[in-house]
Amino acid sequence: MKKILLVEDDPNLGLLLQDHLELKGNFEVTLCTDGEEGLKAFSKSTFDLCIFDVMMPKKDGFTLGKEVRKINANVPIIFATAKALIEDKSTAFNLGGDDYITKPFRMEELLLRINALLKRAGNSSSETDLSNQKTFVIGNYKFDYTTQQISIGDHVQKLSTKEAELLRLLCLKKNEVLTREEALISIWHDDNYFNGRSMDVFLSKLRKYLREDPKVEILNVHGRGYKLLVN
Repeated sequence: MKKILLVEDDPNLGLLLQDHLELKGNFEVTLCTDGEEGLKAFSKSTFDLCIFDVMMPKKDGFTLGKEVRKINANVPIIFATAKALIEDKSTAFNLGGDDYITKPFRMEELLLRINALLKRAGNSSSETDLSNQKTFVIGNYKFDYTTQQISIGDHVQKLSTKEAELLRLLCLKKNEVLTREEALISIWHDDNYFNGRSMDVFLSKLRKYLREDPKVEILNVHGRGYKLLVN
């Protein structure tokens, strides 16, 4: 069970987040209500990920993140705040933060971000991280994620990095639904409208690359996401 340090000064929100992460994410969550308490907890134990509210008494989230980075340079940190200013986002990442989420946010989005960070850290609790597989057979196609190429017969198609990442996620969920949010958070780290439109373009390109085999389809699953169907 992965351990999360949650530092949130709003007691109602803190308890709500703790309950949801423990019940839905199967995490062990330590909840602290201010930055000083959070730093003491981090110094006494080992955590797989931290979530820090920015506006807190005694020690704000950015200061806490900076001090945590002196202790551990690698633990993933998510900053949560009601501010959406680009200056605050820049501060978060310059201090060594790995992600930034703006309040109010959906619990499902927070879980996706947590799982994406744990996966990138090599400590995945995400269901989509099924293996470290780098090569795939898709009908008559062969896909090499490392070289970012798909081939059929003598024809080889080079993929962009985003195309390769998206196709790998689809392959890992072959014949199952890959949710739109899951793909956006995993690859773009943000499920906003513009990233969604960008992903639609990459999906269209992937469909074009795979059209030589009629047994292979990338289907839209209405209201949910996409499915790589291989008959």
